[in-house]
Amino acid sequence: MNAMHQYLFDTYRAAQHGERMPPAPGTHDVATLRALRDRRRFRAVLAGRPARGRLRTAAARLLRTRARPC
Repeated sequence: MNAMHQYLFDTYRAAQHGERMPPAPGTHDVATLRALRDRRRFRAVLAGRPARGRLRTAAARLLRTRARPC
């Protein structure tokens, strides 16, 4: 059973019991990802690390170390 099947079952049950309909699958995905990004940035600032650009900086550092001749 996938998320859509479960949603349809929950919608049917809510209609039978006179309850509110559940949100459709994927409704809050973007808000969840933004909250996760904000939390990671906040924790980085508390730890004294840069909040942005960490991946690009790490990739540049990795490329610089590999570009050196052996």
